[in-house]
Amino acid sequence: MPRPLSLPALLLPLLLLFGAAPAGAATPAATFTVAARMVPDQKAVFATVESRNVVPARTRIGGTVAALTVHDGDSVTAGQVIATVHDRKLELQIKALDAEIAGLRASLVQAQTDLRRTTALAHSGAVSRQQLDQARTAVDVAASTLRARIAQRAVAAQQQDEGAVLAPIAGRVLSVPVTDGTVVLPGDTVATVAEQNFILRLRIPERHALHLKVGDMVRLDGGEFGLAGAQFGRITLVYPQIVAGDVRADAEVKGIGSYFVGERVRVFVPAGERRTIVVPSGFVFTRFGQDYVRLRQKDGSVIDAPVQLGLPLPTRAMPDGVQILAGLVPGDVLVRP
Repeated sequence: MPRPLSLPALLLPLLLLFGAAPAGAATPAATFTVAARMVPDQKAVFATVESRNVVPARTRIGGTVAALTVHDGDSVTAGQVIATVHDRKLELQIKALDAEIAGLRASLVQAQTDLRRTTALAHSGAVSRQQLDQARTAVDVAASTLRARIAQRAVAAQQQDEGAVLAPIAGRVLSVPVTDGTVVLPGDTVATVAEQNFILRLRIPERHALHLKVGDMVRLDGGEFGLAGAQFGRITLVYPQIVAGDVRADAEVKGIGSYFVGERVRVFVPAGERRTIVVPSGFVFTRFGQDYVRLRQKDGSVIDAPVQLGLPLPTRAMPDGVQILAGLVPGDVLVRP
């Protein structure tokens, strides 16, 4: 004779059927209370990935590019040597000054020797006071001429050192218009460096930009970043000038440092506010092409109510938010399917 089932064994299928779980399993389905809220009326615009500062690395002297150490796309740090310009004339000038300085040092030594001899003779009265003054002047002239040539050599050496072209800022090299052996003049561009702190530069039609202000949140599709879900940023600058019917604005968004400069990205920007119902998409399910939600009645029963979905409206507080156009009213309680 089979053994009769116990009461827990009889209740277990019923608990699983109505959503209850045994001890140690996931928590019961959550509920959500519908409420109408003010949400931004978002418009889709295109933005370009740009750098805050694009600075050219220029030569300080003329000559020939002797060493080029960067290529397009390389990352550089501020002050890094990215090229070296060589001017043969500076080397010849320094050698000529070195020879002249050596002769001036010898002249100074001779003038100092003459001054000591003249001073000794002046004590015995063998030479006049005028001859002593001339010897002292000769020493001063030789010393001044030597200092001038040393300073002139320092200028030539500094010019030679300025042949090193330095990166003006830290960032990525966008273009290198020269190669090894290229003849350049002072002020020519050797490389263009974009600051790594990339931003999104938006162009918004003026009719949609009336309510745009600094601090407004913008939304991007995370799929364009290779990430799941929506990504958010903030407007940091709204330009006061309208160009060709568009208002320009800058937005900061994390995760665009690996983008190409000039790449276009679709961005949703706020263009006013409106009142609507937004619920998490996890409470909506589709059956035979119709969207439904599970609605809790006043007596505690749950029914499947049809709804009409609108556009997704994700926010930081509700990353999977979706707009409900019809089928719900504020105060309804939804049960997760």
